[in-house]
Amino acid sequence: MTRRSKITRKTKETNITIVLNIEGKGISKINTGIRFLDHMLELLAKHGLFDLRVNAKGDLDVDQHHTVEDIGIALGDAFDKALGDKKGINRTGYFVFPMDESLAIVALDIGGRAYLKFDAIFKREKIGDLDSGLVHEFFEGFVNHLKANLHIKSIDGRTDHHKIEAIFKAVGKALKIACSRDKRILKELPSTK
Repeated sequence: MTRRSKITRKTKETNITIVLNIEGKGISKINTGIRFLDHMLELLAKHGLFDLRVNAKGDLDVDQHHTVEDIGIALGDAFDKALGDKKGINRTGYFVFPMDESLAIVALDIGGRAYLKFDAIFKREKIGDLDSGLVHEFFEGFVNHLKANLHIKSIDGRTDHHKIEAIFKAVGKALKIACSRDKRILKELPSTK
């Protein structure tokens, strides 16, 4: 059983389509209108081994907020839908990712409750063409719609580019672990409740 989903999110500000295959090979085709965000989503897909297509059109002439947040929301919906009843998944995952001088620690629980702890400070207002303050908003939308706890901690780093890159790579790795199925519990929910 391949776990796939297709999500379309259309609002007054954005029009987003996401196609996700959890059992992928890390192949992605991303077009958000924000090239640095494209790159980060490519990294998340590659390190999570998810096949991911994202096509987003947003009111970038106003600013990036709606587009970035809505992509996070749609991606959370895509994972939630692809995971279905969540039977047999590991549910939790964590990863510590070094990226040159940067280090990110990520812990994730796809347990039905949304919570984001985001501990990262960026010195620059923009990283490439992405408003750095919107990285938090992306992950906030993501966890609220995946219904997951996500803790992100940027431990060290000289460059904001590397800090954000380490975060997205670590999230991809943690997601891969959490979404993976354990053949011993394929018919069980990963919960004692």
